[in-house]
Amino acid sequence: MATKTPAMSPSDTPVVEVLDRVTGPRRTEADELVAILGDISGEKPVVWADRIIGFGEYEYRYDSGHSGRAPLLAFATSSTKHTVYLTHDFSQRWPELVAQLGKHRASKACLYLTRLTGIDRGALRKLLENSLAETSSPER
Repeated sequence: MATKTPAMSPSDTPVVEVLDRVTGPRRTEADELVAILGDISGEKPVVWADRIIGFGEYEYRYDSGHSGRAPLLAFATSSTKHTVYLTHDFSQRWPELVAQLGKHRASKACLYLTRLTGIDRGALRKLLENSLAETSSPER
């Protein structure tokens, strides 16, 4: 029996194809996010799960035994928002940076930005750098 490819895995989908799903100012912002995440990670963008633009990758294993691969840094863009994927509980780990960001919403591991207008790029970069350091840490 053939093994099913996990939903969260790199694909051959061109990055520009995912970026072109949005237009106008949000498309320009997506290009900016590609540049920022690429600069911080030092990695080239790769499409994961046909919609997430990821940079680098790592393997994880939970205490439950569940394991998989994920991008070190990643974001997804849509017609309504940009979703930036960060380390779990980032808003509790770095509340001062989250407070500096500007208008956003957050969940356990996602930062939702309707637009990059008004977002403090320095705070965003530092959150991404902290998340990358945490994800890359051998103690994770």
